[in-house]
Amino acid sequence: QVQLVESGGGLVQAGGSLRLSCAASARISGIGSMAWYRQPPGKQRELVATITNGGSTSYADSVKGRFTISRDNAKKTVYLQMDSLKPDDTAVYYCKVVSIFNSYWGQGTQVTVSS
Repeated sequence: QVQLVESGGGLVQAGGSLRLSCAASARISGIGSMAWYRQPPGKQRELVATITNGGSTSYADSVKGRFTISRDNAKKTVYLQMDSLKPDDTAVYYCKVVSIFNSYWGQGTQVTVSS
């Protein structure tokens, strides 16, 4: 049963922008923090950005000033606006949602940045 649905990945040239979305199932309640991770080819998964229930955000140093995480609590959706993309941003991007009962991962969406 799919709990999180991601969308928005694709192929973009360096310097371009993409916006990722991750919608949680209506069955998920008590949502707290939401986050985006990524896994570059041949590397481990790494944290990109987090946003708390209250809207506080944090970012990996590599994306600060270029990526913006936001959320719509009514829609149970988290977004990642990615600007000034670089080839090093190429990865599979995963969203993660933490509720008071469990944590959930999205299926992943591929982002490829060409030079």
